[in-house]
Amino acid sequence: MLLFTHPVCIRHSAGPGHPESPQRLATVLAALHALDELPLDWREAPRASREQLLRAHTPELVARILDVSIEHTLRIDDDTVMNADSPEAARHAAGAVCAAIDAVMAGDARRAFCAVRPPGHHATRAEAMGFCLINSVAVGAAHALEMHGLKRVAIIDFDVHHGNGSQDIFWDDPRVLYLSSHQSPLYPYSGNADETGAGNILNLPLPEGADGEFLRDVYRQHGLPALNAFRPELVLVSAGFDGHRLDPLAGLNLEAGDFAWLTLELMEIANRHAQGRLVSTLEGGYSLTALRDCSVAHVRALASAEMAAA
Repeated sequence: MLLFTHPVCIRHSAGPGHPESPQRLATVLAALHALDELPLDWREAPRASREQLLRAHTPELVARILDVSIEHTLRIDDDTVMNADSPEAARHAAGAVCAAIDAVMAGDARRAFCAVRPPGHHATRAEAMGFCLINSVAVGAAHALEMHGLKRVAIIDFDVHHGNGSQDIFWDDPRVLYLSSHQSPLYPYSGNADETGAGNILNLPLPEGADGEFLRDVYRQHGLPALNAFRPELVLVSAGFDGHRLDPLAGLNLEAGDFAWLTLELMEIANRHAQGRLVSTLEGGYSLTALRDCSVAHVRALASAEMAAA
């Protein structure tokens, strides 16, 4: 399987003490580089073009992120801060998803993981927020629709926080099924079950304390049937690991094995409907221990088919 990343993604920083720290990605990359037994094809993420970004975002937001001069830091809101490397990091994070989609559509591999930051799923069409500057998975989905002519793209977001940005961008686009499982109530205080868009939004709110058994039941009863009914031609994953029981910013009780289970289920959806095509990108996760373990479990699951065939 393919693994996309870029050094500039580590250089983005929101400042000392911020939970979305460069050490997050450094920890993930160190753990994945140690997986010598996995058939990982490492690739450098390209920059997303302005045209690619504009398919998901307003010109004003793109200009606000890209066309700024930052000597030290630029604060967008209380949670969202840029340094001089942030514009390039955001461009390469979005570019990773687009390049991964191009690669799986070309048949270079069936699955890809984008080990990038900053995260993206809170960035709406017009606003950067919640640690997020550019919505990488949304840019990728729009790229798949425009450049590959797909009719049905599914985004599955299992970050503990609702991806209000992804929901906003595809609110009335039935070509994209946005499925989010997230703790509720919790920032950004959206993602209620009655938020359904054009019938293409499925929110699965989870109560504080929900564990792996609860998550499995919700997906078996609601999430997986909806995905099978939609029959996606491409599966995209917003892979946030802050639902782990160790995460300091949330209150679910998931383990690394729960993310591995869900990854395998999503791979089965991709195998059934999308010729196995699945692209995942890193979102949240703020316990370094949990982030390391969950990222390894996720990538191991994604690479399991190649390992079985070897």
